[in-house]
Amino acid sequence: DRVKLQVDGQLRTGRDIVIAAMLGADEFAFGTSMLVSLGCIQCRNCNLNCCPVGIATQKEELRCKFSGKPEHLQRYFRFLAEEVREVLASLGLKSLAEARGRTDLLKAVDGSRFDFGDVLAQRRGDAEIGNDLSDPRNLCASVSLCDENYDFRELIPAVEKGETELKRAIANRDRSVGAALSGWLVAHHPTTQPPNHLTINFTGVAGQSFGAFLAKGVEFNLVGEANDYVGKSLSGGVITIRPQVQPPNHLTTRLRQGSGGQAQPPNHLTTQPPNQMAFRPEDNVIAGNVIAYGATSGAIYVNGQAGERFGIRNSGATLVAEGVGDHGCEYMTGGTAVVLGPVGVNFAAGMTGGVAYVYDEKGDMDLNCNLDSVDLFPVEAGSADEKELLALIDEHISRTGSPKAKRLVAGWADVRPYFTKVLPAHRR
Repeated sequence: DRVKLQVDGQLRTGRDIVIAAMLGADEFAFGTSMLVSLGCIQCRNCNLNCCPVGIATQKEELRCKFSGKPEHLQRYFRFLAEEVREVLASLGLKSLAEARGRTDLLKAVDGSRFDFGDVLAQRRGDAEIGNDLSDPRNLCASVSLCDENYDFRELIPAVEKGETELKRAIANRDRSVGAALSGWLVAHHPTTQPPNHLTINFTGVAGQSFGAFLAKGVEFNLVGEANDYVGKSLSGGVITIRPQVQPPNHLTTRLRQGSGGQAQPPNHLTTQPPNQMAFRPEDNVIAGNVIAYGATSGAIYVNGQAGERFGIRNSGATLVAEGVGDHGCEYMTGGTAVVLGPVGVNFAAGMTGGVAYVYDEKGDMDLNCNLDSVDLFPVEAGSADEKELLALIDEHISRTGSPKAKRLVAGWADVRPYFTKVLPAHRR
């Protein structure tokens, strides 16, 4: 009763939707079936840039073959809704809200090898949880989540007053911060930039989707750390993230290990000078997974490492981080990504556009990169690639003060050969 449960995966018919609702679903997500309604013929080669119906490709000669229309999708969902109503009527139910959690109306197919007893059991107290999704008590029992300001809509009145630089504390319950503000800006200035460049400085731990849809002319600076989906669908704004607290200058403490490798009680604490336990932002993950998902323009600078799927489906933004997890730049179609540190496996899988520069200090980029999609090139001295890369690193330093970026620039002649340019194979 404190969450809305969304389900997806092979939902294609009205019957699928009703069954999902009976198992507790409030919302339903569709993927493949929507693409099929728009013309997808399921060739299963989306990552090869050769989609014959023009959906998953950057080739203009193939894109022109796309024949999907909004009306096709509308008709598919109308048929779905009609079938849902028919199935509900056959069960004596008036709405999906009434079907929610009604596992008593489900039974396993005779002869099934699986035991669905626990899945279909009615839990004690289920009847006390309302099924009426229009009742706000069933959508949001937590007062903090219901607070109309939890995603910083209160920024809008401040901007209306003409303020151009704001300071705010932020906590991880604050989600999609920037989305409402960006929507308001676009609605009030649809063809121009905001009247003044707007800078908002945050301190703390940002919740999911920090800076989502951030509009052009808006800059979010976070001193702290962030959860997943930073800059989702970034639309021209700029986001920077850097560590909140530097270690103190005085001596720091560390547990001394005993002879058996076990930590000793606190009275065995010893001290070590800071230079032996130096804090290095580039060694720490400071932002979560799926950063810049679907970004179209703007920039993100991360003074530290990011999680998995960094830059997935980026189509035009500039991204800089100091290390990323698995599947970085997956399905990237445009823009520029710079990684000043290690990358996880499957980097650039399905990448069909844009360019990435990676500091490959260990020389294992070919092992971590998906070479079915991309080719790897050196960054030559004096080349346009070198100039572009240096300009982005300098901008990263200017915005975040990154110690690692400063070290790289200071020793550029020695580190340049370790940089690898990643380019989609069809652009070789």
